[in-house]
Amino acid sequence: MSNDRLKEMAEINLMDGYEKIDNYNYENIEKLAGHYKAILGLIGENADREGLLDTPVRVAKAMQFFTHGYMLDPDEILKSAIFKEDYKQMVLVKNIEIYSLCEHHMVPFFGKAHVAYIPDGQIVGLSKIPRVVDAYARRLQVQERLTTEIKDCMQRTLNPLGVAVVIEANHMCMSMRGIQKQNAVTTTSDFTGEFMKEATREEFIHLIGADLH
Repeated sequence: MSNDRLKEMAEINLMDGYEKIDNYNYENIEKLAGHYKAILGLIGENADREGLLDTPVRVAKAMQFFTHGYMLDPDEILKSAIFKEDYKQMVLVKNIEIYSLCEHHMVPFFGKAHVAYIPDGQIVGLSKIPRVVDAYARRLQVQERLTTEIKDCMQRTLNPLGVAVVIEANHMCMSMRGIQKQNAVTTTSDFTGEFMKEATREEFIHLIGADLH
């Protein structure tokens, strides 16, 4: 498929008052689309039938979006909004939606992340925490590593008194294939500093489970 056709498909973004802005590497899109067209044939489909003509490009663009975290620097995301503030109590952002791809089967896992830190002279803009979660989630991942990467980034960049991260997720590799257990939820956690203390960790666990709205 030509680059002109790829760009034509990308530019049709204004529909029903919603403007969608995407950035793609069109050279990579074309290469990926060629591979996906071959895959369609290998699984027994006719990639040239009407319903599938643009599918290789759509999947290639989707894959670039699903993995755009490789193009982001989580440390720089945090550093862009650090402010001096004499606040030394827990800051918690909970129920952060996560969508990622399991690196073993490249099928989705999704759920929510809860991230807390205790500042030590500086705080970070609250929106940057979900952005960091996304920067790591939008890569090929395992949940255990994702949890630790978020924690490590917060700790080394903000140097707080402690960081806590808990992730709860459903894995499609467990639901759609393999063991096929539909309701299994995987929970991972990682802590530093003050959150290694039982009382602080219990406060964090209580807050992520509480409905305070």
